[in-house]
Amino acid sequence: MVSVVTNRNRHGFEPLIADMHRDRKRVFVDALKWNVPVVDDVFEIDQFDTSAAVYLIDADLRAACHRGSVRLLPTTGPHLLGEVFPHLCASSVPVGPTVWEITRLCTSPSLVDRTAARDVRRRVSIAMIEFALLYGLDRLVFVTHAAWVPEIIAIGWDIEPLGLPQRVGDGVTALAINVTPATLALLRDKWGIAEPLLCHDLRAAEAA
Repeated sequence: MVSVVTNRNRHGFEPLIADMHRDRKRVFVDALKWNVPVVDDVFEIDQFDTSAAVYLIDADLRAACHRGSVRLLPTTGPHLLGEVFPHLCASSVPVGPTVWEITRLCTSPSLVDRTAARDVRRRVSIAMIEFALLYGLDRLVFVTHAAWVPEIIAIGWDIEPLGLPQRVGDGVTALAINVTPATLALLRDKWGIAEPLLCHDLRAAEAA
């Protein structure tokens, strides 16, 4: 299952949140060499890890071991595309109550088996669409490396560029996923995952 962690229930997930930020540092700073904030030389935590952030985390909850995650932010508040990369959009940055941003999708470096890491990314991606449908979101926007675009498009979902790729680092671009029930059906069929994955842990919420 993929846990939904919000400001309301994160108290019950603190060790897991810490492990997520630790893995984000290992992935985005150590491996990809991004110039992003690091706290205590251990945790990748930026200005968008706020109380508005929602994290979808695939994990071993008993061991508080992060396997993969993604951060979601409402575009009605500060978010990466709107604050840092608005120039990636040919027109205005898409915003609104049904438009959210996805960032920091990563899998733990401890998953040395590529198949295991791939399966975690797939579960998190499906959970992300489940979340969007559950909360009435119809668009998910994000910034990604231009080199990854063909692989993203090949998944087959309804995706559109928000502008031309820009020469930032090795090239970045902004995309939007149009979310419908057909999006979820497509991913379930393509990846052979029929069961619901999104989990709201009520025990953790009660402990908050």
